Amino acid sequence: MDKLSKENKEYLIKRNTNEYEVVIGLEVHAQVLSESKLFSTSPTKFGSEPNTQVSLVDVAFPGMLPVINEFCIKQAIKTGIGLNAKINKKSIFDRKNYFYADLPQGYQISQYKNPIVGEGTVTLDLPNGEKKIGIERLHLEQDAGKSIHDIDPNNTLVDLNRSGVALMEIVSKPDLRSLDEVNSYIKKLRSIMRYLGTCDGNMQEGSLRADVNVSVRKKGSKELGTRCEIKNVNSIKFMQMAIDYEANRQVDVIEEGGSIDQETRLFDTKKNETRSMRSKEDAHDYRYFPDPDLLPLELDENFINDIKKNIPELPDEKKKRFIEKFKLSPYEANILVSDIDTSKFFEEVSKNSDVKLATNWITGELFALLNEKNLEITESPISSKNLSKLINLIKKGIISGKIAKTIFELMSDGDKDPEKIVEQKGLKQQSDPKELEKIIDKIISENPKNVELYKSGKDKLFGFFVGQVMKSSGGKANPQLVNEILKKKLN
Repeated sequence: MDKLSKENKEYLIKRNTNEYEVVIGLEVHAQVLSESKLFSTSPTKFGSEPNTQVSLVDVAFPGMLPVINEFCIKQAIKTGIGLNAKINKKSIFDRKNYFYADLPQGYQISQYKNPIVGEGTVTLDLPNGEKKIGIERLHLEQDAGKSIHDIDPNNTLVDLNRSGVALMEIVSKPDLRSLDEVNSYIKKLRSIMRYLGTCDGNMQEGSLRADVNVSVRKKGSKELGTRCEIKNVNSIKFMQMAIDYEANRQVDVIEEGGSIDQETRLFDTKKNETRSMRSKEDAHDYRYFPDPDLLPLELDENFINDIKKNIPELPDEKKKRFIEKFKLSPYEANILVSDIDTSKFFEEVSKNSDVKLATNWITGELFALLNEKNLEITESPISSKNLSKLINLIKKGIISGKIAKTIFELMSDGDKDPEKIVEQKGLKQQSDPKELEKIIDKIISENPKNVELYKSGKDKLFGFFVGQVMKSSGGKANPQLVNEILKKKLN
């Protein structure tokens, strides 16, 4: 199988001199960040004991009627605004008739022809420039419960805690063309929702997952191929693996003279392959009709505008501000705004210290430390306040960059104050010119041959003298002063 093209980052699949491209669309299911469910007052806390967050509405007890959660409506509208999408003033909740083993009413309350959010766009920051991905729609629906197959050898157990939790299904247009673009799209979507506070984006807990639609076509063709839908993929890595396998499977079928059946498939993460689940249903198979227990949802302009007023600064806006205000490169700004907690940490550090040094220390040493310890930035053992102090010690010339790295390691063992570490361990930089001259004079007198070679044109030996001075001072000599004094002495 051919891999992702390094030249243009397009995903190309080649078989027998024929060249194909993959066409990808994603249906992302994002759990709404809300303390109660979409149609009941049941709590939504993750990790609770099975079936402890279930009301009579959630178990479809006869006579129990759904009542819309206004907060979930506002969350969906906020997300739509973040996706630069049209907010529909009238939307309808429908019943999607389908057998759900873990949804007691036997149908799902969803939206079909009249969703709450219409078309929008998401802008991806790719190595070769920006690309806009179209959003087809965002609709609200209730989540199903969870079937558990690995506790009882003879029975499937059902946990209904998740049943009725509000989901936003965000449907993209078939605009994605590579694994890199899928990676960038999911991360950008997650970032937008986390900035808005509408979904925590925690894929490990299942609050963000996707159905992946994959088709292939000859390069240059305008017609879309027959798509297959891969259900419920819960990590970016698995999405990429599933697309890679499925795209090449479809090419093999076509090259062998076969045709692609429109179907729903599952991705087996252990075997790294997709397998047929069922033929793909069309809308009429679900027998959609408006839910008789829920009136059409009608919004007025003031309601929407009030929500717009409280939309926070989003990643694209923050990136632009970081570039203009802090003079960061687009690459640096993109890294720092990609996660809301990282952007907050950066602003806290840079507020009280040098911006360039703050950028370098966060994207360098701090990211490396967090990666090594498998921590989120909110769990950083080094606080933004103390990182600011460390940077200021460097900026003021009290410590060198090399000593700062030693102090950083000591700080990583706990939230320690770098100023106290410098005092306790005597790590202040030597910046007294007279003291440095004594060290330099001694080094020069002990290395007469190297002095002659340097003066005869061996300029690279200057580094030797700097190294000797730093070694003699225990790494505490001010490098800038050392360079200045050495040049005067040697020249």
